[in-house]
Amino acid sequence: MRRLAPLAALALLLATAPALAQDLLIRNATVHTATARGTLQGADVLVRNGRIAAIGTRLDAAGATVVEADGKPLTPALFAGITAIGIDEVSGEDATTDTTLALGAGSKEMVVRPEFDVTLAYNADSLLVPVARVEGLGFTVLAAGTGEGGSIIGGQGAVMRLDGSDQPAGPKLLFVQLGGGSAAGLAGGSRAAQWMLLDQLVDEVRGRIPAGSNAALLTPAGRDTLKRYLYGGGRLVVGVDRAADIRQLLRWSKRHGVQVAIRGGGEAWRVASELAAAKVPVFVDPLDNLPSNFDRIHATLENAARLRAAGAIVGFSQAGDSSHNARKIRQLAGNAVAHGLPWEDGLAGLTRVPAEAFGVGGELGGIAPGMRADLVLWDGDPLDVASLARQVWFDGRAIPMHSRQTELRDRYLRPAPDATRGDLPRAYSTPAH
Repeated sequence: MRRLAPLAALALLLATAPALAQDLLIRNATVHTATARGTLQGADVLVRNGRIAAIGTRLDAAGATVVEADGKPLTPALFAGITAIGIDEVSGEDATTDTTLALGAGSKEMVVRPEFDVTLAYNADSLLVPVARVEGLGFTVLAAGTGEGGSIIGGQGAVMRLDGSDQPAGPKLLFVQLGGGSAAGLAGGSRAAQWMLLDQLVDEVRGRIPAGSNAALLTPAGRDTLKRYLYGGGRLVVGVDRAADIRQLLRWSKRHGVQVAIRGGGEAWRVASELAAAKVPVFVDPLDNLPSNFDRIHATLENAARLRAAGAIVGFSQAGDSSHNARKIRQLAGNAVAHGLPWEDGLAGLTRVPAEAFGVGGELGGIAPGMRADLVLWDGDPLDVASLARQVWFDGRAIPMHSRQTELRDRYLRPAPDATRGDLPRAYSTPAH
């Protein structure tokens, strides 16, 4: 057995070891499995070949690197929310943003291109990736946006692991925006038009409107793409807040047999029982609790707790700058717990719920034999923003716990430069004295 008890020793190992999956034993942890097994006190987690091999006590760790957890919390790597990480590096610089299709910009024609796929533009070298993962975030859903020149159907995205890989980790998802404001503007100014247009698209896919018709909105590729979602080949992620719109969405999805998830759901608690019955997952931002527009008049801090109490499936995603501040998603879950959501459901909303909703539940979002060993060891409650990730593993491989932000922090923690000695300003990339 190779023993490396403290994490400081692990950091030394990282400096010299190749980036390969390794056999690993994390011993004596408080293991929050995010599965039906719940939380296990004083448990060991054994990793073999990048997968979780066993969970128990006094596990055999022949040949494995051993990390002593000293009772600290161990969780699956967390969900970063529905974001644009990797496709929106600097929001004010067009050359670094790839979120939205706008082929019809400047015209009055709505361009519907569900085949638009933002995963093709994903940049695994984005500086946002290491910033997110050192905070314990292991996967995100890359979302296609909607905007002028496009339509209420933004396009496709998928789950991306934040391990440096650039291929989707799960099935494609189709993003749709409904309701008032800009969404209504994309559909001619009326919510009613959104349902009319969606029904027309269904008619096109099912052959009730010929492909060559002057009324047709879809390209052949768009028709094939939408057909896949209408016949059970993927889930629609629908941005919608108003309770009346959510009810209409439930009717529409039931009528056409379409799987949906809700993003936003500011008034979802008002239709909680219907959402629970339909098994539609809802990804809320518990801190987005003000009536900031007419779709969110009944927003409340207790949205997540009321949904869960009614039996609905609840996850989390930020309403604001979800890409550059992805780490704040733990604060969302913690505040939901502070307003009545059970703690285990708060963790599930960052792990199991998004993994299952977006098609990677057998691989990510839990600690169970056979699942990928994407793990985080914390120094305290992971839903408390005062806690930090001590170590993150992908496939049992420990990642270096630094990012551009930690490098900036360390630069300005150095002693102030002394110009009389010829010291250069801190911003100069020179070794510290």
